[in-house]
Amino acid sequence: MENKILEAKDLKSLDEVRVEIFGKKGLLTEQFAKLKDLPNEEKKDFAKNLNIQKATLNKLFEHKKEELYLKHLEESLKAEAVDVSMFSHLQSAGALHPVQQTMDKIIDYFVSLNFEVQEGPLIEDDFHNFQALNLPVYHPARDMQDTFYLENGLVMRTHTSPVQIRYMQKSQPPFRMICPGSVFRRDFDITHTPMFHQVEGLVVDKSGKISFANLKYILEDFLKYMFGDVEVRFRPSFFPFTEPSTEVDISCIFCEGRGCRVCSHTGWLEVLGSGMVDANVFEAVGYRDVGGYAFGIGVERFAMLIHKIPDLRSLFEGDIRLLEQFR
Repeated sequence: MENKILEAKDLKSLDEVRVEIFGKKGLLTEQFAKLKDLPNEEKKDFAKNLNIQKATLNKLFEHKKEELYLKHLEESLKAEAVDVSMFSHLQSAGALHPVQQTMDKIIDYFVSLNFEVQEGPLIEDDFHNFQALNLPVYHPARDMQDTFYLENGLVMRTHTSPVQIRYMQKSQPPFRMICPGSVFRRDFDITHTPMFHQVEGLVVDKSGKISFANLKYILEDFLKYMFGDVEVRFRPSFFPFTEPSTEVDISCIFCEGRGCRVCSHTGWLEVLGSGMVDANVFEAVGYRDVGGYAFGIGVERFAMLIHKIPDLRSLFEGDIRLLEQFR
């Protein structure tokens, strides 16, 4: 019986041996059937020997079964192996994320106008993130930029404006710069996420050389570059770090200004904020007799409008059905 197990060539033949030895009509079953015909004094030893033999055969069978299974698995893997170096028409090309595509397009525009691109730390201190931007401690406008607070008074930056402060501390005007990057706030709904991206711009020169007209011209040209032939309007607003401050709207690209659900039937879409830099900001970095303008762009907001994406959160869910549209 042992030889029958050892001579099995595959799992199928081994199973046939199992039935032949351990089945209802198998060799071991026949041996146990002889117990009823033996004298009582011989039954104990006969049964003991049969159980030892059965245990030995079971152990041998399981060992052989594992050996044949591993052999079968190895042969299957070899037979099903795929040459990953072979060309396949099923391969699909990757693409940049829509947020990155939009950010690159924004950066390309300003770089073409000789704006420098600057980056800074994601974790900021209170001075660079708030105080130097005319947001002193307990200023109510801080509530609009509630963020994630760390130890020792550090915060996850709420805008990329701290990069502008750091840049001004080590540079002298005139200059023009943009600072793209990730920022963090506690908002979370269909138009806000706790982490998003901004591109902020700053232009500084000697006093009297820069006016609101310069800001108005460059933003109008930029928005037509991004959205095509749209109307642009400037509305008075409030930002602690600019004075005067404006919200900038474009005519709704969905209804062409006629009014629809997307624009709340106003015909206008708010797209960015801007203004002339407040004198307190220049004072915080030690500047005298200068002027300038600044603006801030929410990259996800632009991506949603350009690609007609209804829910901002879908940009970060990794759904291939959405992302493959931008290949």
